[in-house]
Amino acid sequence: MIRPALLAIAALALSACGLRPLYGGGEAGIAGTRLSEVTVGPIDERSGWLLRNALVDRLGEASAPRYRLDVEIDDDITRFGIRGDAATTRERRTLRARFQLVALDSGETLLDATAGSDAGIDITSSEYATVAAEQTAVERLSKEVADDIVARLALYFSRQQRP
Repeated sequence: MIRPALLAIAALALSACGLRPLYGGGEAGIAGTRLSEVTVGPIDERSGWLLRNALVDRLGEASAPRYRLDVEIDDDITRFGIRGDAATTRERRTLRARFQLVALDSGETLLDATAGSDAGIDITSSEYATVAAEQTAVERLSKEVADDIVARLALYFSRQQRP
């Protein structure tokens, strides 16, 4: 059992080193406030549509946007795992997104970064099952990439507020 005094000492030690919660204050905190001011531009392709929806789910629709998030994606499927009869047995689906945070008042690019994720897909004898696995993979990858982008935006906003 951890003693309350030990917890208090640990909390003081962490605060002394400058460690702060990224989403401290919730929606009213620095990251929450700034994230609610970001609008997401359109993104090409079906995987871009999925990524944009995932971003909007996490950021919300900005009522008074101060920032625009521009995203370009690269959605790629690579086949490997070749059998003796030259049939492919495995695929890797990769979703990469280059994103830029732009200040609407000045047009200045504040943040330019890349996020991405990949997933392995087994190719079965059923073409339907393979297509369904590819669709499921891109849906999951969109959510993972959106989580990464939002975390990086929150970190950027948090760092901008430090003295």
